[in-house]
Amino acid sequence: MASENIYRLIKIDEQSITPKYLQLTNSVLDAIEQKKIDKDYPLPSINELSYELEISRDTAEKAYRHLKQLGVIGSVPGKGYFIAKTDFKQTVKVFLLFNKLSAHKKLIYDSFVSTLGEQAAIDFYIYNNDFGLFKKLVQNRKGDYTHYIIIPHFLEGGEHAADVINEISGGNLILLDKIIPGVKREYAAVYENFEKDIYEALKKALPQLGKYQTLKITFPTYTYFPDEIVKGFQSFCQEYAFNYKVVHSIAEEPIHEGEAYINLMEDDLVVLLGKIQETKLKVGASIGIISYNETPWKRFILDGITTISTDFKKMGEMTAKMVLNDETKKMEVPFTLTLRNSL
Repeated sequence: MASENIYRLIKIDEQSITPKYLQLTNSVLDAIEQKKIDKDYPLPSINELSYELEISRDTAEKAYRHLKQLGVIGSVPGKGYFIAKTDFKQTVKVFLLFNKLSAHKKLIYDSFVSTLGEQAAIDFYIYNNDFGLFKKLVQNRKGDYTHYIIIPHFLEGGEHAADVINEISGGNLILLDKIIPGVKREYAAVYENFEKDIYEALKKALPQLGKYQTLKITFPTYTYFPDEIVKGFQSFCQEYAFNYKVVHSIAEEPIHEGEAYINLMEDDLVVLLGKIQETKLKVGASIGIISYNETPWKRFILDGITTISTDFKKMGEMTAKMVLNDETKKMEVPFTLTLRNSL
């Protein structure tokens, strides 16, 4: 039976979104790097690992399979698993902090991980737009990583986010999706220019928007979306002489012929579609819809819903390349208009 010391080297963080098999993998690799375990070190069986760490057998087996693919561990039938190679080094250790997990955030994550490759250890956390949890996660993990990658979106308390970020010492900082004022340390960024992006996207849609007299944007009072989106929307409407309105509750908003709606939240889009269904208005003719953030299903609903969206896959790729190249640039992510029949 393997020495129980191995269990003191393995860290499973229940708060982390990183799959447990990867947490287990990264713990073993970290122990090797710190020379806490040597070549030929015997490892517990899959059943022992599952029992001692209170993880599923499938999780333990997947971790060992991943370590074998990396060439780090070997196995001998009847004798078990052992450390086969100790010259493996993960040069990149990333603290990845997202505000929430959604379809488009998953695109960022998947693209980031696949572009980064196997030589990186990633600890992935979600703070659900909650500033208190954000602060706790950042302060508990300072100084342990080569890179800190943070998406800073909050329902409230965001005015203090820069103070928390400024406490991070060591490692490279990359702000993802949004730049916030007050960050004093050097940092890189892969971000959306919210005000310019919506303005330019609506400008490209002018030929289609011309058949509507009023543009409305649904922007809930309590939201993590930045106010710059509304500023860009208002600038466009004023410049091109559209009547316009910022709607805080789509459920309470009367809808009329000749209006086009820009929806930021998926839930609001569902409510709007339900209200339209109760009328005789024809989407794409007497009423228009633009949805924020491209997702696959929007190609099919109502024969296609027009979207304005950041290229989330590109955002993940750009961030990973910035990590691999050790860059400190600030780069805007491409923003696109996808015209469909709803406009």
